[in-house]
Amino acid sequence: MKGLARLIFPLILVLICEVNGQRRKPGRKRATPPPSEPVEPTELPPPLPPGPPSVFPDCPRECFCPPDFPSAIYCDSRNLRKVPIFPPRAHYIYLQNNFIDELPEESFKNATELRWINLDNNRIAKVNKKVLDSLESLMFLYMEKNHLREVPNNLPPNLEQLRLSRNRISKIPAGVFNKLNHLILLDLHHNELNDGNFNKNTFKGLKNLMQLNLAHNRLHKMPPSVPNAIHQLFLDENQIEDIPNNYFKDFPNLAFIRLNYNKLSDKGLPKNSFNLTNLLVLHLAYNNLTNIPYINSKLEHLYLNNNSIESESAEICRWLGLQENMWQNPRVGHDWPVRAGVPLPLPLP
Repeated sequence: MKGLARLIFPLILVLICEVNGQRRKPGRKRATPPPSEPVEPTELPPPLPPGPPSVFPDCPRECFCPPDFPSAIYCDSRNLRKVPIFPPRAHYIYLQNNFIDELPEESFKNATELRWINLDNNRIAKVNKKVLDSLESLMFLYMEKNHLREVPNNLPPNLEQLRLSRNRISKIPAGVFNKLNHLILLDLHHNELNDGNFNKNTFKGLKNLMQLNLAHNRLHKMPPSVPNAIHQLFLDENQIEDIPNNYFKDFPNLAFIRLNYNKLSDKGLPKNSFNLTNLLVLHLAYNNLTNIPYINSKLEHLYLNNNSIESESAEICRWLGLQENMWQNPRVGHDWPVRAGVPLPLPLP
């Protein structure tokens, strides 16, 4: 027992000293662990790791440079936040499906021969003026599904296609298209444009424009001074109520018109609005028509479904020619003849 007491007694003294020491330091706190490193950026998935080394030493590590296509650089769907620096050999750059919010001048200063760039589905709200100034050879600019609020200024003069659909564009700067003599396609559908964005000079300079897409905007009127070289005009999903008299008379090449999902009525259509010798396809579905508009005999496809047409017209058979293919007006239940077997022009993008 004495031996056991000799072992326990020193241990009790040590414990008493510890307790007394803690009592003499009431302000002492337990150390807190350091904060964890933040994930950057927290709301986005991490960038993908670099791929295998490229045969091209100037290929950005974030991208893929195919050996058999040395002028193309693929940086799409890589979770990128920043645009890499591109070499002079880049003619085709793919940057779609990333999280890019700006285009630094540094990234493109060497790619002066760039002809094609796809920036769809990013977060770009504004384009650096100096970037576009340096891309004089650019022919195709795709910036669909971004955060743009206006059409970019200083667009390259050699552009042939400009696709800006599904942005937040509510402004078209004055003179923005004046130097685009080579532009063939202008796509602005699914934006926030209204009648006040268009005047007689809006499309000035677009002498060779063939396709204009203004569908899914906020138009109540037909846009003025559309280039007369136009072949295809898309105005679906607006709130257009009438078409001015002789609106289409100066369009010798117009072959394809889409005006589905508007508010057109018989009162808003002058008799010969669509009596155009070159018109091949006419979409007027989901409007407020009660009569079939006068059309030219050369028309090949006519869409009038979901209107309020209540009576047949013998004239439509004479105008279109009776064929075995028929379309049905679901609001009325009558079958109307249309000409079949003729290929459509370029589809809606």
